Amino acid sequence: MTTAVVLFTADLRLHDHPPLSTALRHCDEVLPLFVRDPAVDSAGFAAPNRLAFLADCLADLDAGLRERGGRLVLRHGDTVEETARAAAETGAAAVYTAAGTSAYAHRRERRLRAALEGDGRRLEVLDAVTTALAPGAVTPASSDHFAVFTPYFRQWSAAPQRSPGGAPRRVPVPDGPGSAPLPDRAKTAGASPALARGGEREARRRLTAWLRSAADSYEDRHDDLAGDATSRLSPHLHFGTLSAAETVARARARGGPGAEAFVRQVAWRDFNQQLLDARPAAAHDDYRTREDRWRPPSGAAAADLEAWRAGRTGYPVVDAAMRQLRHEGWMHNRGRLLTASFLTKTLYIEWRAGARHFLDLLVDGDVANNQLNWQWVAGTGTDTRPNRVLNPIRQARRFDPDGGYVRRWVPELAGVAGAAVHEPWRLPAGERSGLDYPEPVVDLAEGLARFRTARGLRT
Repeated sequence: MTTAVVLFTADLRLHDHPPLSTALRHCDEVLPLFVRDPAVDSAGFAAPNRLAFLADCLADLDAGLRERGGRLVLRHGDTVEETARAAAETGAAAVYTAAGTSAYAHRRERRLRAALEGDGRRLEVLDAVTTALAPGAVTPASSDHFAVFTPYFRQWSAAPQRSPGGAPRRVPVPDGPGSAPLPDRAKTAGASPALARGGEREARRRLTAWLRSAADSYEDRHDDLAGDATSRLSPHLHFGTLSAAETVARARARGGPGAEAFVRQVAWRDFNQQLLDARPAAAHDDYRTREDRWRPPSGAAAADLEAWRAGRTGYPVVDAAMRQLRHEGWMHNRGRLLTASFLTKTLYIEWRAGARHFLDLLVDGDVANNQLNWQWVAGTGTDTRPNRVLNPIRQARRFDPDGGYVRRWVPELAGVAGAAVHEPWRLPAGERSGLDYPEPVVDLAEGLARFRTARGLRT
C-alpha cells in the first residue's frame, strides 16, 4: 500500500488540482493536508476577512473530500514540521504540492525538500496550479522576466497552457492521522458585514453564472462603478477555489470580446506573479525607485491618511470606494486604481501605507497582486507612464456619470441630484450646510503640484 501527502496551500479545490490528481495516479492512498502556520499569520495573512473566507473554503474542501470517501486533515504549526510529521505518520513516500511565487513560499519549499529528503522521502512541486501559466514559462530574450505587460500578454496568449482536469471520483485516505477542528466562519471576529461566501462550490457557481449572464458585456462594462459588472472572482482565484487555467479555458470557450477582455485580466494576475517570483523583494521595496521623498507619517499626512482610510476625504468617488472596501472586504477594480492614485499621487503618501490597509481588509489580498498593483499606480512599478495622476472628479464623471455608485456608499450625499454629487463643495451654501460630509482634504491642483515637484517634473 503506497501513500502520499497532498499539501494544500493556495489551491483549496478538487477540480483541476494537479498535485492531487498526480498523487492519486501514483499512490493507493493520499492524505489531504492543510497547515495553519503562525508564520503566515504573522506575515499579514490573518486579517479577519481572509480568515472568515478561509473557514468557508476549508469546510467546503472537507465536504467535497468526504463525498469522495476522504477527509481533510488540518494541523496547526510550522508547515514544514507538520507536513514531515504527517508523512512519517502515514509512511508516505512523497509529498505533492503546488509551487508558490513569494519569498516565503520559496523558503518553505527549500526547507520542506531538505526535511523530507533527510527522512528518505521526496517532494514533488507542480507548476501552474495557482496561476494559468507558470512564472518563467515565457521570458523575454534579455531578462528572466517581463517588466511590461503587453509583450508578456502576447507571449502568454501564444504559449501552450495545460488542459484543466476534473475532480477525482474517489480520494482514499489512510486511517489514523488526526486533525484539528475546522475553523468556523461565524466565530471569526471583525469580518466585513457583507463579506462574500467562500469555497469551491460557490466559486464554480459564480463562474458559471457570470459566464452565462455577464461575460458578453464585460469589455464595455468592467469599469462601470455603479453597474458592478465585474466577475468578483478574485477571492476565489486568490484562495485557489477556482483554477486559473480552467477559468481561462471556460472563458475562451465562451468566446467573444468580453470573454477575451476578462482573460486579459487573468493574464495580468499571472504577470504580477511572475514579477514577484523573479523579484521577491518587490513585495516591500520599490521595483523601480523614483527617489520619492514621501510625506512623513505624522501631522497633516497622518490626518490625511486616516481620512483616506475612513472614506472621509471629501472626494465622493474615493470615499465610496473606501467604504465599499470596509463593508464588503472587496473593492471594484476601478475604485482600486482611483483610491491608490489619490493616496500616492494627490496626497503623496507612500504606497506601502495604502498596500498595508488593503491587505488588512481585502479578502483577495495577495502579496503579488496587491503590492505590485500598488507599485504600478504609485509609479514605482512597471507602469510605462509612472507619473500619470488620475483626477477623481474626471474619473467619477466618466465611470459613475449618474452618481449611483457614490450614492450607494456615501449616504450623506444620497439626496444630491445629478453630477453635483461628485463635487458637493460647489453646491449653494444653503444646500451644502445640511450635508454631514467633509470638505476636501486637499485641492487637486495643489496636490498635483506637490507631486510633480517631488518627482522633479515641470509644474
